[in-house]
Amino acid sequence: MRPSTLRALQRAAELTRNNRFVEAMATAEPVILAVDPDESQEIARWLTEHADDFVREPEER
Repeated sequence: MRPSTLRALQRAAELTRNNRFVEAMATAEPVILAVDPDESQEIARWLTEHADDFVREPEER
């Protein structure tokens, strides 16, 4: 997976944890729609392995 794709997914997870769903979708959707079939499989695998990243409590700063 390209580093830019990974960063977008990680940012979407962070936004989701902070209840910023619209921004999370705006961050992840264009990246997901633009990938090739190989990277699409990598994204699906990453999302499955990191589902908790989207639902755990936000980290306190």
